[in-house]
Amino acid sequence: MRHISVLPSLTASSSAVISFRRSSSLFLNPTTNRLGFFRLRTMASHIVGYPRMGPNRELKFALESFWDGKSSAEELQKVAADLRSTIWKQMADAGIKYIPSNSFSYYDQVLDTTAMVGAVPPRYGWNGGEIGFDAYFSMARGNASAPAMEMTKWFDTNYHYIVPELGPDVKFSYASHKAVNEFKEAKALGIESIPVLVGPVSFLLLSKPAKGVEKSFSLLSLVENILPVYKEVVAELKSAGAAWIQFDEPTLVMDLESHKLQAFTHAYSELESSLAGLNVIIETYFADVPVEAYKTLTALKGVTGFGFDLVRGTRTLDLIKGGFPSGKHLFAGVVDGRNIWANDLSASLNILQALEDIVGKEKIVVSTSCSLLHTAVDLVNETKLDKEIKSWLAFAAQKVVEVNALANALSGQKDEAFFSANAAAHASKKSSPRVTNEAVQKAAAALKGSDHRRATNVSARLDAQQKKLNLPILPTTTLGSFPQTMELRKVRREYKARKISEDEYVKAIKEEINKVVKLQEELDIDVLVHGEPERNDMVEYFGEQLSGFAFTVNGWVQSYGSRCVKPPIIYGDVSRPKAMTVFWSSMAQSMTGRPMKGMLTGPVTILNWSFVRDDQPRFETCYQIALAIKDEVEDLEKAGINVIQIDEAALREGLPLRKSEQAFYLDWAVHSFRITNCGVKDTSQIHTHMCYSNFNDIIHAIIDMDADVISIENSRSDEKLLSIFREGVKYGAGIGPGVYDIHSPRIPSTEEIADRVNKMLAVLESNILWVNPDCGLKTRKYGEVKPALSNMVAAAKLLRNQLARAK
Repeated sequence: MRHISVLPSLTASSSAVISFRRSSSLFLNPTTNRLGFFRLRTMASHIVGYPRMGPNRELKFALESFWDGKSSAEELQKVAADLRSTIWKQMADAGIKYIPSNSFSYYDQVLDTTAMVGAVPPRYGWNGGEIGFDAYFSMARGNASAPAMEMTKWFDTNYHYIVPELGPDVKFSYASHKAVNEFKEAKALGIESIPVLVGPVSFLLLSKPAKGVEKSFSLLSLVENILPVYKEVVAELKSAGAAWIQFDEPTLVMDLESHKLQAFTHAYSELESSLAGLNVIIETYFADVPVEAYKTLTALKGVTGFGFDLVRGTRTLDLIKGGFPSGKHLFAGVVDGRNIWANDLSASLNILQALEDIVGKEKIVVSTSCSLLHTAVDLVNETKLDKEIKSWLAFAAQKVVEVNALANALSGQKDEAFFSANAAAHASKKSSPRVTNEAVQKAAAALKGSDHRRATNVSARLDAQQKKLNLPILPTTTLGSFPQTMELRKVRREYKARKISEDEYVKAIKEEINKVVKLQEELDIDVLVHGEPERNDMVEYFGEQLSGFAFTVNGWVQSYGSRCVKPPIIYGDVSRPKAMTVFWSSMAQSMTGRPMKGMLTGPVTILNWSFVRDDQPRFETCYQIALAIKDEVEDLEKAGINVIQIDEAALREGLPLRKSEQAFYLDWAVHSFRITNCGVKDTSQIHTHMCYSNFNDIIHAIIDMDADVISIENSRSDEKLLSIFREGVKYGAGIGPGVYDIHSPRIPSTEEIADRVNKMLAVLESNILWVNPDCGLKTRKYGEVKPALSNMVAAAKLLRNQLARAK
């Protein structure tokens, strides 16, 4: 079996090198090259984690080549080793003192932890020993005989993790030595790194009970069983020469009951003797740490330092000022790991100096707010951003520099020129006329006086729509995109590079749309889509046509596995200069007599999947986007498009982690969606789509969106969405819980899909149920899509016949 972790070559290939020396000369000081100054000092600086994909998505392409059988495991491992080597050297060259290892992953850090503790579900046929690529990627992606494990959002980010499946019979064992191997790998390069592990309590809290396990089963009952594996890992790291170890325990920012907090106390008390001789950091991120959690955390035994997100967790500052344990290190996360704006260095330095007075000069460490995984890699790679906007930004490589610049300033070695240039950039952003559009601000402000609901209730609207659309029971549809082939991407690339004319581009896209329309007609799908061949990304495509957005060339961010997104940058007020989708949707509708969906991305998703301006509340930006999408919806309706899907895939993602803040978010997020379609006719059917999150706790907000039809991910999450309807929630609009997982290459059978739909029919009325996949088909191949959709339609027809006979 092929192993995940081997000690690779220590020589970095040119293709995977991040040119940090070049980056440093540009961004350590905009006027002079002071790289040497920073390299001579190793100050108290720390990076929580770093992007894995590489500056040019080297890991993405290596993974996909390996999955396609075009390259070997050794070739994949070589690319991965080169990336790790370059990242470590980059941080060392910048002067970072505390450099993380084991923050790299071939797919996901939680899946890595599942492998480390040997918690492989039985369906993958793993029989012990070191977990190799076969079992690892089967868990992530599924295989011919077993579906993938559930994938869901990592807290409130657009990163996804693979959810561990645990039950009372799980046998934990030390089954992946990746953490130790990567520490040794760094050490061989002369890098004394801090190995990073997902902490044992957060790992359990982020898991789910395995299928068939009682709901009452407590995942925390497994603490005693899992700790021996962590003790083995710690012992190996100590033997390998580790001086520090970082446990990521991000669940401490959640609203945790007392018994869950007690689990942290118990776990680290049990680990205390094993951790003796090591310096231990407990890292938290993404929000404030609640008062009781702060007390629990700072009282943990055997812990050297605590890491806090002081960007999204500003109230944690008050807790620190109110009391911080004597002699402990504070890893102060003042550089934002989740956005791309340059740090306000003077403001951050003021915070750090105030904290220094509390915890002591030798005990404060400048850090990032969270892993830099959530930002783009290197601003040096951006050749098309204009000079003004570029001066406002900092990607991961630049944030490393910011961390060390702050650490040096805190120690009395302030680079005045660097700080002055930073202050000038902030002043430029604040005063730039391109940021503000008074007409847009006035229109958005006027929205606050109405709730923007459609005049007629959903039941009456559905009746009017059915008379117009004449759909069968259990109507079939897909959710927007069809496979994006290499040829199609080449056409878009060549058009963007002006290598082909607009007429040639339109002709090529028209041919692709026609192919997709004909395929859907052959498959006998009821409501069609045009396949989105003209779109690079569901957010970027719209952002490129809206004012107030900027775009990168290589600003890629990992979403899951090899999937990367390139979030737009919202730097100013948003408006729609002209129609964005009407031309293509009208063209597609002209090719068929069946209903053609107009496909739009909703305002909340555009917001949550962009790097958003930080100079006004997020809801104000969202209202601006909602008005722009409203204009597009009404233009589609005028053009004869009777079904319009407004995707809100990221609605749940933006939900604050603290319950006390959730109602306000849901109020403006749901309001933003309603704004987009409040003016359409009853006969215009408004769909929305959501995926890969836990929606059960916001189902009433989803109902309040007042969409006519909602399609929602269901199959990969073991149909837990259906449980809310079993528990009595009444839903009167149309609904399409996904019948198969599109993020796996596996093709479900007709019988499997029919079985899923039957489970839906047990809790939902047949007259509101739709049949569709979990999500769009962009990432799949036609060889997978055609048979899967054929089986989906066959299952719908089978059940229609059964329902007809039952009458």
